[in-house]
Amino acid sequence: MKITICDDSIEDLLKIEELLLKYKTLYPGRNFELEKFSDPSRLSHTISAGKLSDIYILDMLMPKRTGIDLAHQIREAGCESAIIYITSSDDYALDAYEVRAIRYLLKPINEEKLFEALHYSLTYTKVKNEPIYLVKTKEGLVQTSYSQIEYIENASRKLEVHLVSGEILKSLFIRQSFEEETREIAQMRNFLQVHKSFLVNLDHVKRLTVDSIIMESGRQLPVSKTKAAKVKREYLLFVSGKYK
Repeated sequence: MKITICDDSIEDLLKIEELLLKYKTLYPGRNFELEKFSDPSRLSHTISAGKLSDIYILDMLMPKRTGIDLAHQIREAGCESAIIYITSSDDYALDAYEVRAIRYLLKPINEEKLFEALHYSLTYTKVKNEPIYLVKTKEGLVQTSYSQIEYIENASRKLEVHLVSGEILKSLFIRQSFEEETREIAQMRNFLQVHKSFLVNLDHVKRLTVDSIIMESGRQLPVSKTKAAKVKREYLLFVSGKYK
């Protein structure tokens, strides 16, 4: 994951970098490289050379090339990177919408708002390249990428989708069996049904015991006796394949 910052104000550029490094420390699992530009023309040359980033944090008003100019160049390169604007003026919000920017933040830089924008951006970049799991909730359809799912539980005829963030998405009552409702995602090599009511993401398993499975969150899930041998075999195959 690569994040590029461009701001002609050195003070603001360093402040954004400081906040990004703080974010990286607070969320160690969200790794990314940083690239900084105080001259938008240099960034423009980098984009022209095809050296693109996953997330761009751009000042709107800069000499010679504005943040909108850079965004058009990014989009013309066929890149759907997440674009965050940080600017001193709200006069260009409509222009930001036209280049599909995901956030438009005003200076002075607010840590909470920037972190929220980063949360969304990192999810946005993953969602573009990963299969999406849709959950029918009472608020409507909610989507999440497969990698963000720790496990899915059948709880009183409702699906509870436990995310690595700790959030739980609760579905409406399911009409089909748990196996039918999770058939598509269960076909992925990193998902395994360990019990009649639990489908786990093996990428987030911490430890396997004789009759249970310990997730990274610390939650201990049961492994049914009828599935114990298969669960052990599939888990060992998955781990050995992952670390070849």
